Amino acid sequence: MFTTSRLLVLVTVVVSTIAALLLYAANVYIGFNIVVDFVQQVPSSVDEGKSLAVRFLKVLDMLLIALTFQIIAVGLFRLFIKPDSGSKSSLLSVLEIRHFHDLKVTIIQVAIVILVVLFLEQAVEVGASLETLYYGLAIAVIIASAVFAFRNMTHGGD
Repeated sequence: MFTTSRLLVLVTVVVSTIAALLLYAANVYIGFNIVVDFVQQVPSSVDEGKSLAVRFLKVLDMLLIALTFQIIAVGLFRLFIKPDSGSKSSLLSVLEIRHFHDLKVTIIQVAIVILVVLFLEQAVEVGASLETLYYGLAIAVIIASAVFAFRNMTHGGD
């Protein structure tokens, strides 16, 4: 039962892989459309330039989410399905994912970067406002909680 149950992880690996691929494909298409829009009408004001910056920040945000799905897929595959494949995976060696704990910490770190990009989007799009301050404070609380969580994770408590 336990031998075959790890294959259930394969469902998560497949879904995460499909999600990553679809998000990467969508980002290529969206990026192409942004470039086409730029060529058709080059921004001539600061507001139009900010709009372009926000569009690219949203693409960056989606790319980071796609990367998160990819990290989950590769990490879970390496950890649960085929443990001996880790030495061949340059993604895992760069991210130093050798244990489930490492995967959790990496996902938390990517989530923090995504939150920072989301705040940057808000700051560029809305500007200095009370709404942006509240949004930033909310993100700061989430990031502080995430940092506290991964600093207090024990390696053996996976």
